[in-house]
Amino acid sequence: MKNLVLYLSLIGFFISCQTTAQDSKTKKKYKVEKTRKEWKKALTPMQYYVLREAGTERPNTSKYTYFKEKGTFVCAGCKTPLYKSERKYNSGTGWPSFDKAIEKNIETDTDYKIGYARTELKCNTCGGHLGHRFNDGPRETTGLRDCINGVALEFVPNKK
Repeated sequence: MKNLVLYLSLIGFFISCQTTAQDSKTKKKYKVEKTRKEWKKALTPMQYYVLREAGTERPNTSKYTYFKEKGTFVCAGCKTPLYKSERKYNSGTGWPSFDKAIEKNIETDTDYKIGYARTELKCNTCGGHLGHRFNDGPRETTGLRDCINGVALEFVPNKK
């Protein structure tokens, strides 16, 4: 009986560790879909970990955390425009933060991975995990903080 309880607990643990990033089991169909092998070939190991396995990069490791150029941040997986640079601000968290997304290109989901509900942000074109949305952003604008893994982004500067 003790072994059965342990066995069932382990099964429950492994089931709860499943990612919501796009894979063959994802219910929603995305405009850009690739196999795991194709994604691994197209992305760096860290990009794959974040975008496809819903991982998180360490704080203060992204080149975009304190980045101030003018342009558009796009999904590193499929190049969909996600955030305009004028919506970026320094939240003091160690991750690139934005107070407003290009909404039609962002999908929200509920994530319980750390024991409580958080709003997960995904690319609406490829399903890649971007980060999370919190309600502690600048009150003078939207009050939102989209806390984004910099490795999930690429930057396209404004044309001069």
